[in-house]
Amino acid sequence: MTKTQGLPVAFIGMGVMGYPMAGHLQQAGHQVSVYNRTADKAERWVGEYGGQAAATPAAAAAGARVACLCVGNDDDVRSVVYGPEGVLAGLSPGSVLLDHTTTSAVLAEELEAACAEQDVRFMDAPVSGGQAGAKNGALTIMCGGDDAVFEAVRPVLDAYGQHAELMGPVGQGQRTKMVNQICITGILQGLSEGLLLAEECGLDTEQLVRALSGGAAGSWQMQNRTFSMAAGKFDFGFAINWMRKDLDIALAEAQRHGLWLETTARTDAAYARLQERGHGRSDTSALILDLRQRQNEV
Repeated sequence: MTKTQGLPVAFIGMGVMGYPMAGHLQQAGHQVSVYNRTADKAERWVGEYGGQAAATPAAAAAGARVACLCVGNDDDVRSVVYGPEGVLAGLSPGSVLLDHTTTSAVLAEELEAACAEQDVRFMDAPVSGGQAGAKNGALTIMCGGDDAVFEAVRPVLDAYGQHAELMGPVGQGQRTKMVNQICITGILQGLSEGLLLAEECGLDTEQLVRALSGGAAGSWQMQNRTFSMAAGKFDFGFAINWMRKDLDIALAEAQRHGLWLETTARTDAAYARLQERGHGRSDTSALILDLRQRQNEV
């Protein structure tokens, strides 16, 4: 991580992603003010990194050149952006609202219009890389907006991102993240079915991964999830609850374009069944549990 000329930055949302992302900003030399709905998380962050905690999103955004959001869903974003205590109430003309939350593209376009009314610029910038990527400052960031905003926020993105790509106008960052989630779950579906067959055939998991990883079947999921899947360990990683939220967004966007995404819809239904069985907080690789259950029912 390189030191940059410090910017006053607000960061809203001290969850498993936002907490380390804001930490990287402070360590890179920015002056960071944080807000979290549960105030003790923000105070704990200040104790670890410095900076300051604010009582409201508006107070965190006061004086900031860039205000970053990383919260839960569309409604969570609205709750911290609008109103007398929202981020927009604290931002000055010419500043940037940068949303790292995975949301609908419809919300991104709504926020762009709301920001324009106050001469605030907007960019949607969902991330990929999970908690480990956030902690290591190695996130992939998918951006929607114009070139000028992208260049303005580069010092911020560089603090916690390994790669940032401008995908087009506002909303295209979120649409790129939808494709990302569709691809991840499709790979996990194939990996689950392949691993089930491997187990039934008596193939050694370590040897299997070694044989396949260097070829066309190799993937991040194979390298990082096969062994935990085989061992039945799922108490870590990206939760099914969050993936279902993301897939609902992707399926709704596909419907808007008249598309039926069969594999995605089937995988979403499998995750719904896992939620019903109490696996909502399990890693998305727990998909194999649904496959095993359904095999037993055949």
